[in-house]
Amino acid sequence: MPLEVDKVVCYVVHDGHLLVFTHDEIPLTRTGVQVPAGTVELGETPADAAERELVEETGRPGRVVRSLGVERYDLRPTRDEIAVRSFFVLSMEQADVSERWRAGEQSPSAGGEVVSWTCWWMPLEDSHVLAAGLGARIGAATAAARPANRR
Repeated sequence: MPLEVDKVVCYVVHDGHLLVFTHDEIPLTRTGVQVPAGTVELGETPADAAERELVEETGRPGRVVRSLGVERYDLRPTRDEIAVRSFFVLSMEQADVSERWRAGEQSPSAGGEVVSWTCWWMPLEDSHVLAAGLGARIGAATAAARPANRR
């Protein structure tokens, strides 16, 4: 029986765009396009974990705007784990959707070398390309962000 692990997924939406990242040294065919996400730590609420993960993975703070619910994602065969993912919409002040910046993990949770990636803003209409079930709740996040005349 796979281990169940509480995770969070962060949808930072600004001006019709979604904050995403792609790895710099690992092929896109292995990692795909990702959003900030990670594990809920002991004693931490999922909302607090989402705000922490956003800072850890992008270097930028944000705040939870609303919860989008929970989805289960089977990580096998990569890991013998079921990710129980809480999805959140977050806001980031002074965001600039034309900006790209480098970020990464100095000590990855799985161990190994430093991992770096490039953060950037993807148009919401392209967000269907998110990797590994990270887009499971993107429809709910984008519905609220659409202008009334496009609904």
